[in-house]
Amino acid sequence: MSFSTQIQRFVDSAQSDIDNTVRGIELKIAESLIDMSPVGNPDLWEGSPPPGYVGGRFRGNWQFSIGKAASGTLSTIDANGGATKSKLADAISKAVSGDVHFITNNLPYSLELEYGHSSQAPNGMVRLTVARFQSIVRQIARK
Repeated sequence: MSFSTQIQRFVDSAQSDIDNTVRGIELKIAESLIDMSPVGNPDLWEGSPPPGYVGGRFRGNWQFSIGKAASGTLSTIDANGGATKSKLADAISKAVSGDVHFITNNLPYSLELEYGHSSQAPNGMVRLTVARFQSIVRQIARK
């Protein structure tokens, strides 16, 4: 095997390790955001829910995109977050390092939820995940 072939194999292996690390970090961030997202509980509300209300739309609206932030909202209801985690994991599995990746939730009330509107997430989701970012990176990099 030639020296240049050996170098190319090393580069390919290193790139794969970097891509896998980036994906692992993004998956952990997505899971954190979804898990901390409040699910509407009318028992905690001051007023009555709209007719036919079902909680879980906020959890179902987390989106992963590459190159530009996703626009629009989804009609997905996902109270336990499992389907959303699976959908984001699938999208993240195709991501590579060097691209710009986004995890967004475009529901009009997302800022209110982030800044304490819900007693289930009084300190938000994004801010808490950002505060844990370095520990997430260390945890995934050790693997």
